[in-house]
Parts: sequence; structure tokens; C-alpha cells
Amino acid sequence: MWLFNRRTLIIGLTVALTGCGFAPAYGPSGPATQLQSAIAVDAPDTRDEQLLVQRLETRLGRTAQERYQLGYQLTFVEERMAVSADNITTRFNIVGSAAYALRDADTGTVLTSGKVNSFTGYSTTSSTVATLASERDARERLAVILADQIVTRLIAASPGLAE
Repeated sequence: MWLFNRRTLIIGLTVALTGCGFAPAYGPSGPATQLQSAIAVDAPDTRDEQLLVQRLETRLGRTAQERYQLGYQLTFVEERMAVSADNITTRFNIVGSAAYALRDADTGTVLTSGKVNSFTGYSTTSSTVATLASERDARERLAVILADQIVTRLIAASPGLAE
């Protein structure tokens, strides 16, 4: 009787994925390795942009030699979500979007571009200080989410980038 063996399953999946052309994005010859420490992100103007750029640089590395330039347009909009009987807002959503364009640093040619969207929320039922801390945390979480989505899109586009 054949018993389930994880090693056999892993080896089988590895062989199957290798046969279909799958290669790890950050593997030795993976397409996303060309993005590591090669993207100069536009300088931030606001705190929200600073948080976005910080996360992008954490994920992609600070540029050692500028090969690509990443431009972005960040937008955050606050929406009232829950209102009490006495017309006091108790919960807000922050809806964010980031349009981005990856350009060749030498020619300025746009290599890939797109737009990512997400949202986070925070509660206002505590003190003023707690509400401000909640809002600040929600904005930070949203910037991280959007930056991670941008990095994922750049990794997906990396096989098509010029060497």
C-alpha cells in the first residue's frame, strides 16, 4: 500500500513545474533579479508618499546603480463608513490608489505602468489621541499594501524588461 509522502509530492511538483518553464523570480537566473537595487524611486513629498517609497526600497533595495526610474502618483481619500444616531462618524475607510510607471533611466522610455488600489479602515470611538494614532496606522498599512502590489506587478513584468 502506498502511503502519502511529502517528499515524493514535493519532488513531483518540482519536476512538473520545471518542465513547464517555471523558474523562481528571484532565483539565480530569475527575471526579477534585474530589479534588485536597480530602481531609483521618485522622491516623496508627503508622509504617505514617504511610507510608500520606504516600503518600495525595503522590497526592491536601494539603488546601487540607477538602471530604472520608478515614478508614482499616490492618492488617498477618506470615506465615512459608520455614523452614530447623533451623526458622529465612528469608522472611516481610507481608499488609496497608486499609478506607477517604470522608465529606463537612460532613455526615459516607459517599460511598464499600471495602477493599484486598496483600502484600510480605522475606528474613531476612543480618545482623540487614539483616533489620530489609528488614522496614522491605517495610512501606513495602506501605503505598505500599495507598495507590495506595485512590487508584485513589477516582478510579473520583469521577464519583458530589456536586459
